[in-house]
Amino acid sequence: MSPRLAWEVAAARLSSGQMGFRVRFVGRMEKRLPIAIVVSLTPAQEQPANGTELTYTENVSAHGARVISKRHWQAGEIAKVTCMKDETAIRGKVVYCQKLMDNRYCVGLNFNGHGVTWSTYRTYSNAYP
Repeated sequence: MSPRLAWEVAAARLSSGQMGFRVRFVGRMEKRLPIAIVVSLTPAQEQPANGTELTYTENVSAHGARVISKRHWQAGEIAKVTCMKDETAIRGKVVYCQKLMDNRYCVGLNFNGHGVTWSTYRTYSNAYP
């Protein structure tokens, strides 16, 4: 699914036989904050020394993040993201991976119900209700 917000509108036949529209929201529900946080990014199944990459977030929400990476990630892969300031790790599922012009990638991660506890995120999320 695209990381952009989207609305899905479909024609639907109502129980009365009349035509109507069904509208539903498709996309992220949480506000993402444009915060650059230094993190290490590692495929969850690899040993830390083999695939650890020092990088940063582009934005963060309560249950996800967009992270810059040097490598391509497959949707469904599990990554471990560790905030270098707090040394707090969160495992997330790759939702999308978009190639950038400079041979880097934007990786969308969903932390599957695990809330982001990084101190930098908490500081800024309280400033933007």
